[in-house]
Amino acid sequence: MVSGCRLAGLGVIFLLAMLLASSAADGVKWKTAQPHYAWSFPQDHWARAGYKTEWWYFTGHLQTENGRRFGYQFTFFRIGVLPETPALNSDWRANNVIMGHAAVSDLSEQKHRFSEVLYRAMPLLGGFGSYPDAVLAWSRGPAGTDADWRLLWNGEAFDFEMQDAEARFGFSLSTRPGKPLIFQGPNGWSRKGEGASESSQYYSFTRLTTTGQVTIDGKTFRVTGQSWMDKEFGSNQLSKQQVGWDWFSLQLDDQREIMLFMLRDQKGHIDSARGTIVQPGGQVQYLSRDAFTITVQERWKSANTSGVYPSRWVISIPGENVEVEMVPEIADQENRSRLLPKMHYWEGAVTLRQGGKSIGKGYVELTGYGTSSRLAI
Repeated sequence: MVSGCRLAGLGVIFLLAMLLASSAADGVKWKTAQPHYAWSFPQDHWARAGYKTEWWYFTGHLQTENGRRFGYQFTFFRIGVLPETPALNSDWRANNVIMGHAAVSDLSEQKHRFSEVLYRAMPLLGGFGSYPDAVLAWSRGPAGTDADWRLLWNGEAFDFEMQDAEARFGFSLSTRPGKPLIFQGPNGWSRKGEGASESSQYYSFTRLTTTGQVTIDGKTFRVTGQSWMDKEFGSNQLSKQQVGWDWFSLQLDDQREIMLFMLRDQKGHIDSARGTIVQPGGQVQYLSRDAFTITVQERWKSANTSGVYPSRWVISIPGENVEVEMVPEIADQENRSRLLPKMHYWEGAVTLRQGGKSIGKGYVELTGYGTSSRLAI
């Protein structure tokens, strides 16, 4: 017997496909990212109406008092299907889809776990809060489970929680700023291509002090650590020829942070690339494509999807005296969707090395490898 939640999940996939197609066909007008966007905080931590795509993205490294280590990811996506809610007399009306991804890499046990939710944004299933309510986004947990997934503003930074009884993991974490918010690109305008809409409004908290708990197979661990938070919103951010991206976040032990991204075209060539360095005192420097190199040292092939991913890198930023080797903590940190066929990507914890010594931690996201599908961003 198929549960109501499962039917709702299948229905939202159909809704997502139909409305994305219809909105493109009907020429729906979405807001686009602008270089002179007038930021307002804390309000801009909440959902920004009128943009097609938005996400709140957290990654981090955690450990217990006795040294057991975890990497984690938590992401809420808002996928706009219409700029405004349809004028229908129905509780099922929706103009957004909410998608959640969560993962824990048990670094001590060398095991990666992934969970996902996908619902239309409506009162029974999930949605997005409005300032000044504490809730930024929420959804029901995976079909057949009772726990909700939640993202909240705690007055300084973010609290969030998720549970997946079937995948047998969950976490509840609270963050505080270790450094102030920074913009990724001048005034938070991040260029992805040459087209008028190929950009996003993008900011980060590059170092969040994190506390809470992680639950694995019914056992709960108290943890502390450091996290990274990204918020982006825009419409049609990628060009038609761009099929995926490689994104890197580095937290160096010398208290610098580095973000780099590279966008690839259908032939695997780098189409666009940019970066940011945050100095120990919080000063921000933006990097052009020719300011850094990322050299792939090894590759890893997924036995589940046949995707072939880069799996070890050397990052060089000559002007900043940076030469870092990035090594995955676990080879298989591939997130494989059960709700959206063919959607998979590698999202994983890495360690940073120089001369064979550890000099920090990071996270890497690799999309568009071994699949022709991509999110409609």
